[in-house]
Amino acid sequence: MSERMPQGGLPLVLLGGNGQEATRWLRSLLEGGGYAVLQERSAQHVLERARSTEPDLIIVDAELPDMPGADVCRTLRTDPRVSSSTPILLAVREPASRAQRLAALRAGAWECITPPHDADEILLKLGAYVRAKLDADRARAEGLLDSVTGLYNRQGLARRARELGSQAFREHAPLACVVLAVDLEPHELAHGQAGSGIVGRCVQALKTAARYAGVDRLRSLAVAPGALRLRGRRERGLRADRAGRFAGPGRRCRPHR
Repeated sequence: MSERMPQGGLPLVLLGGNGQEATRWLRSLLEGGGYAVLQERSAQHVLERARSTEPDLIIVDAELPDMPGADVCRTLRTDPRVSSSTPILLAVREPASRAQRLAALRAGAWECITPPHDADEILLKLGAYVRAKLDADRARAEGLLDSVTGLYNRQGLARRARELGSQAFREHAPLACVVLAVDLEPHELAHGQAGSGIVGRCVQALKTAARYAGVDRLRSLAVAPGALRLRGRRERGLRADRAGRFAGPGRRCRPHR
């Protein structure tokens, strides 16, 4: 099936699980919370459905019969046919350790659903994730997002800056805006696909770092070639800071030149 299947305009959730007790409660919670649920029992079918139905949210059981759930998350996150703004969550049957949660995040999951389960908390989080995804879809449709990175382009950044500025003014709150640029070499710019791949990898690294730092809405960052170059003291300072972190406490390293 290639068409989306939301019922009556409801957000569509793709649920990967065997349909037994491990995921039955989750499907019941989702349907009661106003979601249309499409359930698949194997990793292979989850991957196929994710590519063909464009779900608004994907939840994968950690213990699928043909592939670990974390591997499914990793495959989905690297698949260009699955929107980078699609929330992917991993449902773990037992309380997860810190190592398990970090492994899920590294695999591309936004979060782990672990016992004890709080229905209200789960629905509130899912609602926030779906709204963020729909906002990203709307921005992309309006030409505010870069097609390669999924982040704001110049037009989108200008609009978002105005929105944040107005909000900060109303709430008397501080406001900071950071714009990064990837400085490609001339031979890289001459090969569009190669350049796009480099930018994509840089953006993915930024998104991963942001998740570990607790930043949920990285799409408020724009990657726009030529917007800002790190030169002189700034560039040397960044290299020195990075070298210092690897040197360990109490040691100083000179940045490589």
